[in-house]
Amino acid sequence: MSDPRPLLRRILRLATAFAVAACACFSGPVSGIRKDIGFIEPIMCRSTVQGRHLISDDNGYVCSALSINPWSYCCPTTGDRFSCQGCKLDLQCCNSYEYCVSCCLNPSKTKKEDVLKLKVAKPVTAGTYTNVFDFCMGRCRHSSASVVHENAYASDFHHCFSVQQNSSGSVESSSVSKLLGINVIVGRPGESCSLVCKVRGQSCVPSRLSVLNKCEILQKYMRCKSGCFRSLGPDQPAEVVDEAPTSLNPGACLYMQMDERLTCDGSHQHTRRLCPCA
Repeated sequence: MSDPRPLLRRILRLATAFAVAACACFSGPVSGIRKDIGFIEPIMCRSTVQGRHLISDDNGYVCSALSINPWSYCCPTTGDRFSCQGCKLDLQCCNSYEYCVSCCLNPSKTKKEDVLKLKVAKPVTAGTYTNVFDFCMGRCRHSSASVVHENAYASDFHHCFSVQQNSSGSVESSSVSKLLGINVIVGRPGESCSLVCKVRGQSCVPSRLSVLNKCEILQKYMRCKSGCFRSLGPDQPAEVVDEAPTSLNPGACLYMQMDERLTCDGSHQHTRRLCPCA
């Protein structure tokens, strides 16, 4: 009987060669992608999301909540971009939050370089805005400046996006928007703002006294022929009447140094108050 071991060794060598060939043909997962073949990165949008009927995306388009793309969260690009529908452009205020955001995103109305310098909140430690969309979403929301008597809007156009700066023109524009729905009345000598407004069937709005407590606003409604000065008095902002004693600087306009001390109830026999009524 012949020895079977040589035959077994041949079979083993053939099996080993087949296994090696199989490993070469069926190697592990591909570790890289060919440079000339890539995947298109999907376009994604940020949006205002909370609207019941309308939504604005960060490209400046407004659409109905039902028409937004559920995968990209982008509005269709068939509508108007940077739409200011229902907005008063002279005041930079709108009657719709979503159109306020869309209008605000227009580079011709909101400069990115100005926005990135602004603080998100009043404290010195507050951060700045990282992009225009965050600024527009924040500015267009309601604030205490939009409300009178804590429960009513000062105007239908209560979504405002103006960039507040230190120039006199910007301050005046911002002040005008905060006085929407407010009747600015010059009282008679010795009258408090509470009385000035009550006589007209309205109420004094304390939160708007700080808006009037500026020289440029006083000069808009009063003569201020003797200048405008900081002072301390419960009757301010006000103008000293011409008949006042010389020591009181007749004809001068006075504004309070500290806004937190402003009150509707203050009065002085020799001043006429500037009052916010609604």
